[in-house]
Amino acid sequence: MLKNYFKIAYRNLRRNKLRTGIHVLGLSIGIAICFLIFNVVTHSYSFDQFHPDKERIYRINTLTDWGNEGSFPNSGTPGPLGEVIQEDVSGIEEKGRLYTMGQTLVALPSSGKVFGRSDKVTFADDGFFKIFPREWLAGNPETALQQPESLVITEESLHKYFPGSEASDVLGQELMFTDSDSIYTKVTGVVADYKDNTDFIFTDFISYSTIRTEEQIKWYGLHDWTSVNSSSQLFVKLAAGVVRESVDEAFELLIAKNMEAKEASGYGTSFFTEPLSEMHFGENYANDSVSKVFLSGLIFMGLIILVLAVLNFVNLETAQAIGRAKEVGIRKTIGGTRIQLITQFLAETFLIVLFSTILAMAFVEGIKVLFAGYLPKNFSIEYFSVYNILFYAGFPVLVSMITGIYPALILSNYDPQRALKGELIKNGRFSVGVFLRKNLTVIQLSSSIAFIILVLVLNYQLKYVTSQPLGFEKEAVMYAYLPFMSNPEKMLQLQDRFNQETMVQSASLSGSLVSSTSLWTSDASVPVDTTEKQIYIQVMNVDSAFVQVNGIPLLAGSAGIDREQEILVNAQFVKEAGFASAEDAIGIEIGFSGEQRKIIGVVADFHSRTLREGIRPLLFTYNPQYFQTVNVKLSSDQNLAAAKEKLEKIYLSVYPHESASFDFLDTQIEKFYQEDVKIKNVLGFACGLAILISCLGLFGLSSFTIAQRTKEISIRKVLGATLQQILFLISKEYMVLVGVSFLIAIVPAYYFLNDWLNGFNTRVDMPYLIFAAAGLGVMAICLLIVGIHSYVASQTNPAKVLKSE
Repeated sequence: MLKNYFKIAYRNLRRNKLRTGIHVLGLSIGIAICFLIFNVVTHSYSFDQFHPDKERIYRINTLTDWGNEGSFPNSGTPGPLGEVIQEDVSGIEEKGRLYTMGQTLVALPSSGKVFGRSDKVTFADDGFFKIFPREWLAGNPETALQQPESLVITEESLHKYFPGSEASDVLGQELMFTDSDSIYTKVTGVVADYKDNTDFIFTDFISYSTIRTEEQIKWYGLHDWTSVNSSSQLFVKLAAGVVRESVDEAFELLIAKNMEAKEASGYGTSFFTEPLSEMHFGENYANDSVSKVFLSGLIFMGLIILVLAVLNFVNLETAQAIGRAKEVGIRKTIGGTRIQLITQFLAETFLIVLFSTILAMAFVEGIKVLFAGYLPKNFSIEYFSVYNILFYAGFPVLVSMITGIYPALILSNYDPQRALKGELIKNGRFSVGVFLRKNLTVIQLSSSIAFIILVLVLNYQLKYVTSQPLGFEKEAVMYAYLPFMSNPEKMLQLQDRFNQETMVQSASLSGSLVSSTSLWTSDASVPVDTTEKQIYIQVMNVDSAFVQVNGIPLLAGSAGIDREQEILVNAQFVKEAGFASAEDAIGIEIGFSGEQRKIIGVVADFHSRTLREGIRPLLFTYNPQYFQTVNVKLSSDQNLAAAKEKLEKIYLSVYPHESASFDFLDTQIEKFYQEDVKIKNVLGFACGLAILISCLGLFGLSSFTIAQRTKEISIRKVLGATLQQILFLISKEYMVLVGVSFLIAIVPAYYFLNDWLNGFNTRVDMPYLIFAAAGLGVMAICLLIVGIHSYVASQTNPAKVLKSE
């Protein structure tokens, strides 16, 4: 019996190829989007879920409160906290410490082979491997990280540093790591690589006890409770039955015991626990964090697209119901029951959904290629994973039931006698079907209008912020990162080599770019009469050529900063310090970093970060030991590709063991808004799909309505109605539907956009004309579709339509 249902269903689908094609196209798009989002979400939530007792593992974070300036969370902790936490906070079973090292040069002293720089090197104590146990291929896990200069490596490093060697053979081998100094370590253990998704990317673990001298402890910033560095990471494993809230409360007593109380105008520090399951959605070592808000937005967007596809199916099926009315009448006349008819129509729906699911898998691969840059790193779809098999088994059945039940009930409910006579509508009575179809169309149109408004306003704001003057020259400026803690003499040598090139106007050294996501904050004390005024400031470490290279206007004094006792400030600093003018600030000594510094110059305000933020009081200091960037201003009319190649050759001549990579400053600045651009593009894609699906739904409703009114149109033509009158008569109903849809759409669109625009310090006013343009655009599309249907119906010969009357 079931076989016959599917056989008949297949024949009906083949007979109505256009209808089947529209259904399969609409549903396959919705299913493809849902399947891809389903895999992105499951991938994001799969990180570090394999660790034993994972629900008891937490990372300790620091929250620094600067009062009116706001609070700044940090995944790092002060060094002393790791020393006392287990003694001062009850309920902690194990503690584990990491100190991540960034770009560290790795070499094999025995052969002189240099492996380049790695961001997978970290200091770790033996507690870390107790919290995150691994399979040990060689070495003793109890003692491997106890002694200074000990090293545990993973399989990945084993094959990289000692190709062809067994794990036991490399114990005792020496490796050199160059950070601020050279560290000679001996391999004491080899552990297996993680096979599952993890944010712990480290492959080389140097014993934490290697940081043991007072000079080293101070260098790494582990000496002071007020020094918070994101490189200093602390993990704890709570004892069974201990809740995180009790640990967070215990931190208050620990802070009172070890740190000075917060002053009313000063800053305060607090600590809090972050579950291991949340680490992937915040600061993590793979730099592949995913916002939970963004994931929720993806899920919501996927559901909207699927709902629109389902509504489109319902509208089209009910629109086709008239054509199948006599089929239903004949089936009922010869003994078919309503259950049999519902089963038959659901079988057709299931086949459509099944074909759509198969086609959706092809669409998924295309969407993956199209949005490769928007997907998580190393993201791949395992089509035969348990989760995806459950998706294949359950999703088509669920969608079939949701999609097909209403059309099946409508079709199976036709009275056979009236159906065979073609009398389906009972005049003068309220029709639930007509009411529902109109409301489903309103939902579709509302979604389309909302998407259009969002995309247009996002695009408008992004164009606005990217066209604003930044206060410096970003064109023809290239930069490259210097080796960490490079010898200052080598840095000056590189700068001189660049300045000798005719294609270079000027070169400078700095701690960061003139505008970047980097942020160094501190405070400064400015003399005011007999007292001092504290100012919360941004700090940049630069040389005397920095202002010239970046084209920052100088308002007063000199930009030639070349001594640690000298500083430059910006106009915002002058304003907040209370100086009458930039000239009045020259020569004033202020307190900064525990010393008195003299202002020798004032520069104009410029945007050192994104336009989401306002311009902060800024202080330029000179500390060549911490320069990390070389900036080069090219002469005009240069071949940029050739200039880039030449600069990289010079860089490698000074630093032969490094990798040279020069990029353009304006390219870096464009990345400030790449997340917003991604959101805009994803919404744009969703907008296109929503419009497509909504047009199909509108097509269904208009074809249904006009099919019902064919005789009315013919009678009006016989009585002398013009084409324009007929078109207006039919179109006015849809104009009302679009109007209602517009009123519904502007509420969520306004709410989202107002919240998003408020995140920018520099923003446009709410562009209400764009709202109106979106509504009018959808109105035009709607009238075009309805107008075509109405025109075709009005051209039908009335004699053919009315001959049965």
